[in-house]
Amino acid sequence: MLFVVGNSRSGTTMMGRILGNHDDVFTFGELHFFGQLWSPASSTELNISEATELAAKLFCIQREGYRMHGGHQRFLEEAGLFCQTITGYPISPVVLFSEFLRFEASRNGYSIPCDQTPRNVFYIDEILKSYPQVKIINMIRDPRDVLLSKKRKWKRRFLGGTNLPLKESFRDWLNYHPITISRIWQTAVSAADKFSEHDNVISIYFEKLLDAPEDTVSRICDFVGIDYCQSLLKVPQVGSSVNADTPDNLGINPNRAGNWNDKNRKEGKLNSSELYISQKVNGSLMRKHNYQPVIIQPSIFYLLLNIVSFPLKSIAAFLFNLNRIKNIRETLKRRL
Repeated sequence: MLFVVGNSRSGTTMMGRILGNHDDVFTFGELHFFGQLWSPASSTELNISEATELAAKLFCIQREGYRMHGGHQRFLEEAGLFCQTITGYPISPVVLFSEFLRFEASRNGYSIPCDQTPRNVFYIDEILKSYPQVKIINMIRDPRDVLLSKKRKWKRRFLGGTNLPLKESFRDWLNYHPITISRIWQTAVSAADKFSEHDNVISIYFEKLLDAPEDTVSRICDFVGIDYCQSLLKVPQVGSSVNADTPDNLGINPNRAGNWNDKNRKEGKLNSSELYISQKVNGSLMRKHNYQPVIIQPSIFYLLLNIVSFPLKSIAAFLFNLNRIKNIRETLKRRL
């Protein structure tokens, strides 16, 4: 099995699409099993009724999309039939999840399932222990580009993500704060760094993928154990928070790096206080990963505004996202 992980807006979706172009790989949407549907802190074995309930949620998310799915009750019948193919109840949630991944990949004619949930970067240890043969591709991107992308993510609805509900656009706007986003980048990159020497984990820099796509993807194929072919790079240019979707253009757009420093951009840029906060929080880790901070004099007004708004916006975002958290204490500890 494959897992593509990394801080949000770091190229995980693009990497999932690249791998999904292979004849053997089936790339799922973001399933958010770890942390939302199952928590290591609340691990327990499932009887067939509980397994059916969990499987129905997975089917629902996969069929309708993580950000758009409705109630999972409509998938209970399909989930029940799937669970009847599994022997040895009671069963652990992580075993059920792997059975679901393999079942769905096989149903679509593929042999290798690939989960591309970025947040799984906080659960690398659990993934490696649960699935010893797994391969994990960790994506890393300049935190300033991540910050810009997160700042503008709420506009995805108007850049090509037309099916996104307004509620999700509001969620994206509410979730953005330069202190929160900078801190999560730090914890995500640090979480993956713990496994930098592990044979089953590889880290890929987003900028390197854009600059040398053939060499980078060929290296990933060698790591995974699949053949490289040129068609892997033919991915639609969609999903950017900075530029409008151009799905008819296939290929990797080299201009998606360094947008935070685009002098020609007239709107949607990071202001000086946002850049200052990002570099202040992540300076040492940025240097470790060869992202060089720049000298910046922040606007005192915007810096104070960000400091004052931080607790208010954090509380609001927390309350708005409660339904996406399985175990509050564990999630906050891992992410912040």
